[in-house]
Amino acid sequence: VGTSPNILVAQVRQEIVGQPFQMFDYAPVGLALTAAALVFLAFGYRLLPKDRTGALGLSAALSANAYLTEARAPDDWMREPTTITALVALTPDAVEVMALIRDGKRRARPRGNTLVQPGDTLLLKGDQEALEAFIDATKLTLVRGDRPVLLEQAKDEVNLVEAVVGAESPLTGQSVRQLDLYGQHGLNLLGVSRSGYELTQHLRTAKLQAGDVLLLQGSEAAMPKVLAELQLLPLAEREVRLGGKRRKYLPAVVLAAAMVMVGFGILPVAIAFFGAAVVIVALGGLRMRDAYAALDGPLLVLIAALIPVSDAIQQTGGADLIASHLKAVFEGIPPVVAVAGMMAASMAVTPFLNNAATVLVVAPIAGVLAQQLGHRPDPFLMAVAVGAACDFLTPIGHQCNTMVMGPGGYKFSDYPKLGAPLSLLVLVIGPPMILLFWPM
Repeated sequence: VGTSPNILVAQVRQEIVGQPFQMFDYAPVGLALTAAALVFLAFGYRLLPKDRTGALGLSAALSANAYLTEARAPDDWMREPTTITALVALTPDAVEVMALIRDGKRRARPRGNTLVQPGDTLLLKGDQEALEAFIDATKLTLVRGDRPVLLEQAKDEVNLVEAVVGAESPLTGQSVRQLDLYGQHGLNLLGVSRSGYELTQHLRTAKLQAGDVLLLQGSEAAMPKVLAELQLLPLAEREVRLGGKRRKYLPAVVLAAAMVMVGFGILPVAIAFFGAAVVIVALGGLRMRDAYAALDGPLLVLIAALIPVSDAIQQTGGADLIASHLKAVFEGIPPVVAVAGMMAASMAVTPFLNNAATVLVVAPIAGVLAQQLGHRPDPFLMAVAVGAACDFLTPIGHQCNTMVMGPGGYKFSDYPKLGAPLSLLVLVIGPPMILLFWPM
């Protein structure tokens, strides 16, 4: 139940042999690959560029983020026109002036001797503490931080949260002006951090991308709901309270009970975990609207659309046709190579489709291919499950990959540097381990 591909592969096995994979059938191969990956990562992290911050702890990763924010010199600014160099020198921490906006015209990277006048807007870059100190010292005002935040309750507080834009977030590809975060959700966008790129344009016209880290200001009570709705991933749990303290252990207890029932074969996976979700909501551990908000709509639609495609591949003979062509390639080669081939095919498709969708398409073909080769389908199905779960090559193939991109300071090209050898390691170790526990 660790990933949806495991559940789908178990369902495909039930359709082929009449019995699904059991709860811990994945454990032997999974533990072996986990151990090998941990040993590799203990030394392989050196393959990443040295200037990245992904190996740092959470606090260091958060402080390493350089945000872009806009500050304005108010019309009643008490200072005389001052040069940019003089303003920056007021604080010991590094703050860069990326652009100056005056009368609607933008000057990218203005010179240090440029005078800042009342009404000017500065696009500033620096970490959160440095920006706060700079704003205080210069008496500038945040362009979006001075708008009042609507508090839901008397004891509610205004909170700052750092969150990563997820791959499926509706914010992706949209500008701040188009989204109207303040008007729609009561959020002030105070800053944006983008790994590997420098923004010199107005924040309201900058288009957000998956992996961007946003510094948001809003109601502490309303923040969890808004983050879930916008599919933003909070960087630190201490900033966001995702549930009531009164029942915080309830989901863990109910899920543990569901896993025990599945492990002992008392209930099927689907019934056990759907029942667990119903119990958690019924007992007040999760509000119904939060449960609906947690559903990944695009993924559900994709899986629902591909389930009949998967059935059609099997029932119309499509799987037999494709498997017959693959049989000519796989016939006569060692079984371990055939299993590795199916695993590699699953790995190759996953970054472009989705790990669950990959299983729906590839697993039926793998099962039929195994039968045509005269082998048991278990090793081939297990290879598909492992391949679909091991997407290390891109930041968009899995939500976890996207989530670490911003705080880790990674670029798209960094993922294959570590992901390619890690994928190769899985391809080398995975098939022999599968055949050891699931012989032909």
